[in-house]
Amino acid sequence: MAELLINQGSRFWKTTALLLSGAMLLLGGCGESSKTESTSTKHSDLSGVTLILGDQAKGLRTVVEAANALEGIEYKVQWANFQGAAPLFEALRAGAVDLAPAGDTPVLAAATGGAPLRIVAVRRGQARGIAILVPADSPIRSVADLKGRNVVVSSARGSIAQYLLIRALANAGVDEKDVKVGFVLPTDALSAFNAGQIEAWATFGVYQAFAEQQGARVLISGVGINTGLNFITASDEVLSDPLKRQALSDVLQRFAKALEWGQQNPDEYARVFARVNDIPLEVSQTLRRWGDESLLPVQAEDVQALQEVDDLFVAKKIFPHRVDVRTLTDTGVFATP
Repeated sequence: MAELLINQGSRFWKTTALLLSGAMLLLGGCGESSKTESTSTKHSDLSGVTLILGDQAKGLRTVVEAANALEGIEYKVQWANFQGAAPLFEALRAGAVDLAPAGDTPVLAAATGGAPLRIVAVRRGQARGIAILVPADSPIRSVADLKGRNVVVSSARGSIAQYLLIRALANAGVDEKDVKVGFVLPTDALSAFNAGQIEAWATFGVYQAFAEQQGARVLISGVGINTGLNFITASDEVLSDPLKRQALSDVLQRFAKALEWGQQNPDEYARVFARVNDIPLEVSQTLRRWGDESLLPVQAEDVQALQEVDDLFVAKKIFPHRVDVRTLTDTGVFATP
């Protein structure tokens, strides 16, 4: 190499430049540099691309369609609806969906189980949409009264509702072993709760709103306990495909605009949500009163909050091992304009 430097200096620097250029190309799919990839395919033909958008209880599809956010897209989309995060991530694992929106703990549960996903955006909302409910006439007046009681959690181990229950019991000084916990999908749990078959129910979202409208009493909500964060995740497969990645980048921008529309048109949003989901308008209005949502790029504080949730579930042996949340994020596919 010394001889090369002395006798062929110009050739050396040309070779070095080529090597550095190749290295930059290799790094093109990692971290922030993935933005370059999106830019390089900016004008590609997306007409042959189809994104399969997973959803829960039509929560995302409703606002997107109400805002006409997908009008004029070059690619195609298909929606796949699920009543809970567990089956949604099973579909992502099987390659049946490209995108999966979910709360903090379901994302962690899926990642712990090896689901091929990356977090590409954060949906900020309100922790009021998570709660432990009891019947209106229940003798249970505080979290401490759950000792010796049966509590149903929706929808599976590792859910946002279970996180609320764990934290609430700890804050009240109740040993988890003194509470009998079961796991039931939210649609089934709602029917059982309304029939008086459940003493206490840890749930979320539209199921919670429906129960409250039917007279359920909030024992405690997630305010001050849950992060209130939901995440948009995408499969590794879609992120590694340059054309699908470009379409995903566009669709996330449209999701963000749809949620902005929802903030600006709360009454219309409530009416559309009620009609699409075939629920009473009062239930939809309850959901809207819990707070607005916005879609934003993942920030360092989001990663930290999610890591703290994971660390708790690992300590409780709900998750078998720790995941490094930083490695689950792809910040190059979505950025605010």
